[in-house]
Amino acid sequence: MIENINWYPGHMKKTRELIQANLKMVDLVIEVIDARIPVSSRNPIINDLVGGKQRVIILNKMDLADSRENDRWTKQFKEEGHFVVPMNCMNGNGVSSLLSLLTKYQDARNQELSRKRTLRMMIVGVPNVGKSSLINRLLGRKSAKTGDRPGVTRGKQWLTLSNGMQLLDTPGILWPKFEDPEVGLNLAFCGSIRDETMDLSSLALELIGVLQENYPEELMERYKLIELGEMPLDTMEAIASKRGFILSGKRIDYERTARTVLDEFRSGIIGKITLEQCEEA
Repeated sequence: MIENINWYPGHMKKTRELIQANLKMVDLVIEVIDARIPVSSRNPIINDLVGGKQRVIILNKMDLADSRENDRWTKQFKEEGHFVVPMNCMNGNGVSSLLSLLTKYQDARNQELSRKRTLRMMIVGVPNVGKSSLINRLLGRKSAKTGDRPGVTRGKQWLTLSNGMQLLDTPGILWPKFEDPEVGLNLAFCGSIRDETMDLSSLALELIGVLQENYPEELMERYKLIELGEMPLDTMEAIASKRGFILSGKRIDYERTARTVLDEFRSGIIGKITLEQCEEA
């Protein structure tokens, strides 16, 4: 299912070239990641391109993730030398903290250089992690196009924030090949890969398997299940029965069940879930 997807369309190649061409012009890189998948949503190509440039990691969608894991990942990324701001770009929670951090960084840099210059930044991340929502919050108005579908942002956009700082927006970029198939699955679970390219029934079955192992109580509570099935397929069919997703001839409506489970996971209705736990030292 996952390995057959074309991960590297032409516009993503152009994004890589855009980052390379403009990196010297910026003082700081803002990397937006999904708090539910802090490893899978960090593109290793971006890591290679940005190199030693100072990074601000936005742990976005923190409201959808396990709060304990948010704390652990924040600590981990700070220990790696990055600035970290947990955030919910949809409601603006965390934006004031980011603006304060950027102002302090700009003042410290100007003092070090003994001259006054406006901070220039680049924002990067994989599709559908919330870059456009963050930009709109920073601007205080609708500017960047947003949507719940990956790949909405296209082209090169220099934007001026209300405090005078400049921000270069870049389209979401995936990478040519996932060495670990779980990375592809995690991105698909969270909507960073177009659903149209997936077999949603198979994808939802994989997700149910992950939730059944790591968040069984949330799964049982949401779908009013007395117990989980021996296999993910058994659980999926139990969910369908509870919801009445039955076709003529008493056949299970797997597609409707799949869409429901995926939508309710992505919107946080099943619970606050982090698919990648932080292994603290």
